[in-house]
Amino acid sequence: MVDLGGGCGLRQGEILGIAVDAIDFASGTLHVVRQLKLSRSKPVFAPPKGGKLRDVPLPGPVADALRDHMKRFPPVEITLPWKVADGPPVTKQLIFTGPRGGHVWRTSLNEEVWKRALASAGVIPERKPGESYAESRENGMHALRHFYASVLLDAGENIKALAEYLGHSDPGLTLRVYAHLMPSSQERTRKAVASIFEAAKPTRHGG
Repeated sequence: MVDLGGGCGLRQGEILGIAVDAIDFASGTLHVVRQLKLSRSKPVFAPPKGGKLRDVPLPGPVADALRDHMKRFPPVEITLPWKVADGPPVTKQLIFTGPRGGHVWRTSLNEEVWKRALASAGVIPERKPGESYAESRENGMHALRHFYASVLLDAGENIKALAEYLGHSDPGLTLRVYAHLMPSSQERTRKAVASIFEAAKPTRHGG
């Protein structure tokens, strides 16, 4: 799950809804076409947020992690309603399942797995006996999307492409959210102009 969040920029619900038919190992592409969410407190399959289907590049290390996971934990067929609690049933082979073979409950994942990992890493305090972990919204699984965005921007990826990969309908939203992560352009400007000036200098011939 962490590999898909940090390596492909998926939302938590999209990660939980990933099925075998969404992964194209041959072309290195992940088809983000559904999420797992709650409708009237019942789990359902639904289109991604905003109904925006998208294809995301699947990096080699993430593909390898998925292959390894699927060998250790074979995908399980899960049937859930489509979009609403009383919607038509849809069956998909989910990559990530719970300890009893059903779908993953987001609340259990967040409290018992994600926050436990955060506490083990020293990001949040260990919980006291009989109490819940401390709230830490900035350190939720959504932070993996921020990591993904920061990596792409630092590598020089453009905002339009990043918006497409994140599933944002408006690149302006992506720019507003992630502008602070964009590397400074000053050094790039110096190098770009300097290279032109250097190329324009007359060639000197030794006497």
